[in-house]
Amino acid sequence: MRLKIALLTGDGIGPEVSTQAVKVLKAIGDVYDHSFEFKEALVGAIAIDKTGNPLPDATIQLCKESDAVLFGSIGDPKYDADPDAKVRPEQGLLKLRKELGLYANLRPIKAFTSLLDKSPLKREIIEGVDMLIYRELTGGIYFGEKYLSQDGTVASDLCEYSQMEIERIAHMAFKSAQTRRNKVTLVDKANVLETSRLWRRVVTNVAKEYPTVALDFLFVDNAAMQMILNPRQFDVILTENLFGDIISDEGSVIGGSIGLLASASVGDQHALFEPIHGSYPQAKGKNIANPIAAILSAAMLLDHFGLNTEAEVVRKAVDKALEYNIVTADLNVIRNFGTDHVGDTIANTILANDESNNYMNHENINIGKSIFF
Repeated sequence: MRLKIALLTGDGIGPEVSTQAVKVLKAIGDVYDHSFEFKEALVGAIAIDKTGNPLPDATIQLCKESDAVLFGSIGDPKYDADPDAKVRPEQGLLKLRKELGLYANLRPIKAFTSLLDKSPLKREIIEGVDMLIYRELTGGIYFGEKYLSQDGTVASDLCEYSQMEIERIAHMAFKSAQTRRNKVTLVDKANVLETSRLWRRVVTNVAKEYPTVALDFLFVDNAAMQMILNPRQFDVILTENLFGDIISDEGSVIGGSIGLLASASVGDQHALFEPIHGSYPQAKGKNIANPIAAILSAAMLLDHFGLNTEAEVVRKAVDKALEYNIVTADLNVIRNFGTDHVGDTIANTILANDESNNYMNHENINIGKSIFF
């Protein structure tokens, strides 16, 4: 397969972790005879600094002409610390979602067996957790009409949804549940918000088309609590933009690090893949950022194009790195490795392509050297 991939590395640690994702995709290409062509473009703070625009027209055009987008991260302290800034890096990502029609954000949350003791939650609570969050991505309060009074003392953000916006992502969530454990949980605030009541009505009607899938409901405050108390109850979670943003980040504590969480943002024509962590500017250039979320996002890219075997090979290579404790400092403060070393390990595992691991130098693993002969 030949794929043209727009590479938007962005700000902070984005370029570093994206480099590792590209490295892994190239390894897959070498082993399975695929061709991945990467072309870079500007987005975020770096785009503002160079062009004055967080999402230049050239970037939009490249993304529309590409088969997929591989995204790094955006954000910079000089904008975060300035509440009066008129142009912000995040505006570039929001606009890109709209321009590409990326209305569904998929965020898998899994408890890795080798990392069960890294989570702040008890092993017996998180063991076996495997959920998939479907977050609506182009509607709601993030995109609603915004108002600020002339004297700057009153502000509002409109949360608005249509039946069509809810139906299209609901169908995706139910179809996904049919391939998993046949359960969808709608997270809303229907006791207070009119938009949430619309979500309940529409999703209830959609559910009638999927009789094998059970549907239940949780208010978002209760859902946030249940994510910590009993996360194994969840299979597919369906929710609106703001709630999905919050609870998916909350889910990062299950795996032990937000640096493990991948995501895919998809629409009817385009798809974008990115780690859910931020730009982590404090780590920029220090070779300490966890690249696994970016690498697992690349695996989701492979899945999107039906390359499921290849995607599973990437995930197994990640599992192997975690098993051998080839991880960054967020997962092991005592014995850890650099961003590029973790990426090299995963890519080399793919290139070795040997389930018996005969290529692995187990003695070197224990002393932190190269794991291959």
